[in-house]
Amino acid sequence: MNGELDLGAPDRFSVGTNGPVGQRLFLLHFAQGTTEVTLKVEKRQVAELATVLAQMVRRLGRPGHLPEDLDFDVTAEPDWVVGTISVSYDTALERVVVIVEEAGDGGAVVRVAITREQAAAAAIRATSLVEAGRPPCPLCGYPLDPAGHECPRTNGHRPPAT
Repeated sequence: MNGELDLGAPDRFSVGTNGPVGQRLFLLHFAQGTTEVTLKVEKRQVAELATVLAQMVRRLGRPGHLPEDLDFDVTAEPDWVVGTISVSYDTALERVVVIVEEAGDGGAVVRVAITREQAAAAAIRATSLVEAGRPPCPLCGYPLDPAGHECPRTNGHRPPAT
């Protein structure tokens, strides 16, 4: 996909993962009618998006019934890799607007105007997926593998406390 895509009333706005913990591929998915877009995102981007969406929903007030159908084909090849994500609120549309731009020089942009309910459901799901991963090192914050890791805060001299 090149150029810009505007989804003004998406049927689905979701986050998912593919692969085992520690090797998961994080995906952002939008669908409106027959148009579906699946994008590769970093775990930190998903965590930040969840935080921003949750804060926005709190400011806007309690949403109505949250969508339950957030599943999508996580084995689908991503259309492209996300570079930046920005979030705002369109008062005229009364929708949360998420703008996703492609990493590098690809130039693709997707603008998605979602409801408060979709934003809340995506924030909950994203938070759940992020928290289901490897626990962070108490010293540096990087993920701990089952065997531990060489923590940059200890210069590799001692294993991190768990």
